[in-house]
This record gives sequence, structure tokens and C-alpha cells, in this order.
Amino acid sequence: MHVLAAALGLSALLASSAIAYSFVKYAGAAYLIYLGIKKLREQPSAADVLKQMEPSSLRRIYAQGVLVQILNPKVAIFFFAFLPQFVHPARGSVAVQFLVLGILFNVLALTSDSLWALAAGSASGWMKRNQTVLRNQKYISGAVYIGLGLATAAGGSRHSSIR
Repeated sequence: MHVLAAALGLSALLASSAIAYSFVKYAGAAYLIYLGIKKLREQPSAADVLKQMEPSSLRRIYAQGVLVQILNPKVAIFFFAFLPQFVHPARGSVAVQFLVLGILFNVLALTSDSLWALAAGSASGWMKRNQTVLRNQKYISGAVYIGLGLATAAGGSRHSSIR
């Protein structure tokens, strides 16, 4: 989404409009805090602690990831601030250059994120067998979500990263 937005010039709008930037920033922060509160309010039974966690559907996980990513204004600002250095109007369509660079960035990010996912998958076996982790999982997850939401909301001005 952010690559397409940069190619269409929407990142420039987000970077130049304090209102648009603030809206996306606080919407993203509110969503993270909501996820944290939702996690903390879960009421697992004793049986839930002892059994393996039921995985969410891939569709739901993907939708949550897309929503968090779209509401992250820092990614749009990154594409707006970083990619133009490598775009030269004399070499062809600026939009196409943005798309190619964005796709390359996403391929690199997919590779990196896949390695983290493999590491997390390897660690999940240990975590599923560790009763302390299972009992405290909702507190840890909830606190991380809330912390990320608060950090996003309290983050510095967008002007300091662009100028």
C-alpha cells in the first residue's frame, strides 16, 4: 500500500499535512492499544492454559497485519524521504521507478521477515511446552501492544525526520 501511495504521490500529502499525518499516527496507536487491552481482557480457563493455543486463521492474521501496516505513518514517511534519492526523471516514468524500488524493498523485507518468522516458529515449540509462558502470555502480549501504541502516540514530530 505504501509503495503504491508513494508512486501516486499520496505519501507527499501525508508528509506535508500535519492533520493527515496525525490522524494516521493516532489511528494506528489506538489500534495497537485496543489490541493490547483486548489481549489483557481475555479470560482463559485452566484448560486453556494447559492445551496448545488454537491458531488464528491466516486470513485474520493477514488482515490484522495489513491494517497495522496501513495505519503506520512512519512507513509512508520512509518511502517519501528515502526513495526519491534514487528516482531520476530523466530515466523514465517517476511512478514506475517508485514502484520498482518499492517492490525491491518489499522483496528484501520479505526475506528478512521470513527469517524472523522461521526463528519464531522454532522457538514456539519451547514456548508451547513452558507452562509459565502459557500462563503469562496474555500479559506479555498485551503489554507489548499497549507499549507500542503508546510509543507510537508519543513519537516525535514528523518534521524532525523529514528536514
